[in-house]
Order: sequence, then C-alpha cells, then structure tokens
Amino acid sequence: MPVAVASDMDFKVAFSALEVACEENISAFSNPSAELACGPVTQRLVKCMKKIQEHARAIEPLVDSFTAVYHHYDFDAQTPGNGYRSLIKVIRSCLLHVLHKARYIASNHSSAFFRAEHNASEMEAYCSALCQLRALLYLAKRLINDNDFGQLYSLQDLDLSHRYVQEYSSMHKACFYGRCLGFQFTPSLRPFLQTIVISMISYGETYGKQQPGLGLAALSLLTSGKYVIDPELRGAEFERITQNLDMQFWKSFWNITESEILTGLCRIASYPVQLNLTLTIPPVPLRLPLSSDPNLFATVSPPLAHWGPGPVHMRLISHEIRQGQDSEELLSFSRGDPPSVSASNLPWVQKQPLSPWLLIHFHGGGFVAQTSKSHENYLRSWSKRLNVPVLSVDYSLSPEAPFPRALEECFYAYCWALKNCRLLGSTAELVCLAGDSAGGNLCITVSMKAMTCGIRVPDGIMAAYPATLLTTDASPSRLLTLIDPLLPFGALTKCLNAYAGVDSQIAQPVVGCNSLRALGRHTTELLGDLTQGASSWIQSFLQPVWPISGAHSRASRHGKSTHSHTSTPNSHCQLDYPEAFEPLRSESLALVQPTSCPIIRNPFVSPLLAPDRLLRGLPPVHLVAAALDALLDDSVMFAKKLRNMGQPVNLTVVEDLPHGFLSLSQLSKETEAAAEICLEKIRELFLQGNTKDCSDEATRD
Repeated sequence: MPVAVASDMDFKVAFSALEVACEENISAFSNPSAELACGPVTQRLVKCMKKIQEHARAIEPLVDSFTAVYHHYDFDAQTPGNGYRSLIKVIRSCLLHVLHKARYIASNHSSAFFRAEHNASEMEAYCSALCQLRALLYLAKRLINDNDFGQLYSLQDLDLSHRYVQEYSSMHKACFYGRCLGFQFTPSLRPFLQTIVISMISYGETYGKQQPGLGLAALSLLTSGKYVIDPELRGAEFERITQNLDMQFWKSFWNITESEILTGLCRIASYPVQLNLTLTIPPVPLRLPLSSDPNLFATVSPPLAHWGPGPVHMRLISHEIRQGQDSEELLSFSRGDPPSVSASNLPWVQKQPLSPWLLIHFHGGGFVAQTSKSHENYLRSWSKRLNVPVLSVDYSLSPEAPFPRALEECFYAYCWALKNCRLLGSTAELVCLAGDSAGGNLCITVSMKAMTCGIRVPDGIMAAYPATLLTTDASPSRLLTLIDPLLPFGALTKCLNAYAGVDSQIAQPVVGCNSLRALGRHTTELLGDLTQGASSWIQSFLQPVWPISGAHSRASRHGKSTHSHTSTPNSHCQLDYPEAFEPLRSESLALVQPTSCPIIRNPFVSPLLAPDRLLRGLPPVHLVAAALDALLDDSVMFAKKLRNMGQPVNLTVVEDLPHGFLSLSQLSKETEAAAEICLEKIRELFLQGNTKDCSDEATRD
C-alpha cells in the first residue's frame, strides 16, 4: 500500500478542468434567460464559483513549488511520505471533489430534479475548505523556508510554533466537519467518521445530564437526528466541542469503546481464543541478569512515581492453551474475572508446548484513555495468526497518573514477563514489543530504559503511528490537525499536557480498583462516575452566549455556512498572508494550551529528542505510519534519526488512512490491509530474530 502521489500533469489537468467548469457555470447562471438567473441561489453559486477560481489560481503555483522539493523530506526514495506530500494530497482530493460537483451543476442545473439550495451549500462548503487549505499551504511554505533542509519540525523556532498554535486557535474549522467531513480519507471510512462525529456531539449534549446509562444512550440517539440532516450545524457544534471541552469529556467518550455491549460485539466478530486472562501483578522488586554479564544482576523496582508502589495490570491472550498458562501460580494473579477458557476448567483441552516467541503490547489512547480491552480485536488475530502468546499492559492513565508512571509500569511489566515467561506460555527466546500511537511511544521508551538499566532489550519493535515528539512544535503533517476529525489539535494538546502533568490532580488509586475494572462496571455506574461534578459546567457549555448582531452570528446560530467569518481580536498576532487574503476565522478562540512544561522534552517522553547515546543499541524498529495522520512526521523524522545513527529501522507509509487505523481494521478493506502490514512486520521481526540466533549459533560452533 504505497502512498499514491498525483503527478504534476494530474494537477495541471485538474486546475485547468476546474477553471473551465467554474467558467461554464458562471456563464450559464449569468445568462438572463437561464431558469435560475438572478435568484438568490444563483447569486450564491456565481459568487462561490468566482471565489473557487481565485483560490485555485493562487494554490496552483504553491502546489508546483512543493512538488518540486517535497521528495527531499522522504525517508528514502522507496518510501514517499511526509507532511508536505500529505498536504498536497489533501489539496488534490479537495480539488477533485470541487471539480466533480462543478461539473454536476453545469450538466444538471436545468433539470427538474436539480436541488439548487443543496448544491449551492455543497459548493460553499468546499469553497470554505479550499480557502482554509490555501492558508495551510502558506503556513507550510513558512515552515519549509524557516526549517533546515530536510527537517520537518521547527524544533528551535519556538516563536513559529507558538504562532502556529495561535493560528489554529482562531481559524475556522467547522467546514471540515460538515459537508466536507472526511473527504481526504478513503471513501469507505466516511460513514464511520460521520457516525463518530455525530456521536461525539450528541454525547456532548447529554454528557452532564443525570440519566441512567440506557436512558442517556437513548437521549443521545434522539438528539443525533438534527446533526444528520443539518451538516452545517454538525460542523459548528463539533468545532466547538473539539476546541473547548475538557479532558474528562474526551476520556469518557473514548472509553465508550470499553462498554460491555461494544466489546461483546467485537469479540463476536473477532478470532476466538482459548485464554483471555486479566492479571494483577503485585509490586515487588525483580532481579534480572545484566545483558553484558548474566552472572551479575540488576534490581528493578516496582512503579513508584507519584503515589509509591502499586500493582501493574495486564491481559494475557493466547489462541491456544500452552504449558504454564494453566498453572496455579499464574491463576493466582487473576484479577477476579474468570478466564474465558482455560485448561484448568477444560481438562480435555490439549496443552501446546511453550512458544519460543512472546509479544508484549502497549495500547494507544493518547496516554489518557482505553485499555487492552478496546484493542482485543486485533490482539486476538495476532495471537492466532502468529501463534504467539500476547501480553497487553493496562498502564495507569493521565492526567491522574502523568509521566513517568505509565513508563514505569510498562517497563516493570516487560521485566516481569522476561522473568516469568514460562507462566505466559513462552520461553522468551524472542521478545517483541508492539504498540500504536501512545503505545508506540512506550515501546521505544521501554527499550531505552532497558538499555540504561543494562538488562536485555527486546528483539524488535513494531510501532504503528507512534507519537515520538510530544510537543506542539509545528510540522507540515501537524497542520492536518486543523481538518482531522479523529485527532483535532485541541484534543492532541490536552493529551500531551495531561501526560506531562500540566494541571493534573494526582491521586492514589483506590486499592483493588483499576481503569479496566471500572470500565467493566454497569453502564449506569460508569457514566455516573464520569459525570459527577460536571453537570453545571456542561449546562453552561450547552447554552453559549452568541453575539447579538452580524450576519455570520445569525448564520452560525442556525448552523448555516457563510463566507463572512469574523476576524479575531488578536488577528494581528497571526502569521502573515499575501495581500488581500485572509483565512476564515471562528467566532471565538479555541482554548489551546501549548506544551511548555520542560518534562515534555525529556527524551523518555519525546524520544525524537533523545541523544544518540540513548538510542544506540535499540533493536530493529519497524514503523508503520499513515499518509493522512497528523503524526506522520513523527515517524519519518524518528526513522531518519535512527538510520543516520546506523540503527536498523524500517518505515512503511500507507495511504488514505487516518491516525488509529489499527482499531478500525474491521471497517474497510483499506484498514484491514494496513493492519495486515503491521502483523507482517511483527512476523518479520520474529523471523529475523530466528535467523540471527541461527547465525550466532553457527558462529559459536
């Protein structure tokens, strides 16, 4: 699934065809004899077509300038992918949508079935999108001019990154969440994205209301209808939610995937496994041999940060029952929920021998949400198809447990697995780490910590779309957070600040309770916990204060799109644009807090910033990134850093997919193919390890 890149000729044809299509429509609607001539809808269409022509004429030379140089920012010639390419890819998608709609209008405007109002609104939405994408190109041009050659991040230009945050805070984004929702992604994902956006808005409306679990779900369903039939209202509400709701809302919404109903459905659709056991490991010191001299040992302390020693929770998934997995010692660590199937309660199940492989998994969720439960679907598949036990770690979540608690727990789990591998059904001859997003970050930093402690490092890492730079530094791919419904910039910064411990309220967890168990409770209890103390705040959120005058204010109140977006009070702080151009502005500034805490630049938080000495000696790293992911540049730059050090690294970039595609693997053939790549990269790491072991053994002989 290589990145599909439009050639220069494709763009020239597209720009030329769009110019012709717009001109045809302007001419047709300006004809006094035209059926729709001189009407308000006709005037809107003519104005919109002219504006589209203006944007396209300005965008074309910008596209030419980027296509001439963006290959210099790729990982290598065989891996075309970086934020500049992604922006151009998004521009092309938008142009093709506009061209298709313009041609449809030109061919069908005289038809009796032509819906003039609908088509005018469609064109206005994409015209707004084209305007904002034009602004992103200007921002990207500033990045490419100010950054060092081949660099995707402005790591030293704090002023530029700060201005980028300011620009995001004021730019209009609702057009990307209404009629244009998900235009940049593969078409098969667009219905899902609409469902997610509508669900989030409806959940926001009912979030603070005191309703039982099922009643709350029913109320959300009833309120969702208006967002289906009114895309402008949907876009405006989603923009407001993503800009202003606090971390507790995001945590509770993302954790809906942990509900018994959804996880039950996922289990039905996923591979059956003979063992699915949740474990609680007590906090006792571990002694592991040093990798340099197995006769010497290092002591690994249990997690200590913030509230002292505490247990570590994890889940063991195995497609087949293996030796050790039915032992009383392993079952003594069970957290109380019985295993799905076990050789201890099904004595006729034939136990398989210990596997030479062991896969340790760290889940994604922005360091703030989810557990192994919401990633079970693909973990079951990995266990079956790789024929390997999978140990997934349920680390403590931020902001209640900021850095370094999650890293300490994941490292402790890794060390415990090495020491107790035979309980897990493995000899641990080869141990690989796998994770997505935040979990990918933890795979890398756990390996770094193993090296610094002098103990065995894993034999390989598969990190899917990992976060390797947890700052708000600007990069071309991070400009995509302006249009991304799954990873908007406001939510991203909240996650980063939560993990850094900014404004966190650290509290010792209740003894015997953890995030996984809490999420397994009855829906009413869970939602009651999440909404406690939030009602008054949410009620004020649901009754916004609208400006008392102005055409745009009235349109926004009713969810209608217009081109008279207001300028913000501090527009003088924004980046400079060419004369006579200004992007559309939102009614109010987004509440975005840049990552300024020094912890965020700790190499064990942002491994992209790690000195070479902390990365030299890492095992082979396989990175799988998405071309339309805001964190794409994290993977590209980290892969370059490792390659330049002589470290073994591989980067694969898949096209047309967003951040988090592993969790979407059942939704489309494209996400399924991308998930297949991740699985094959893990298999490749294990097989490479086998080859290396055989080679080492032959050398010793």
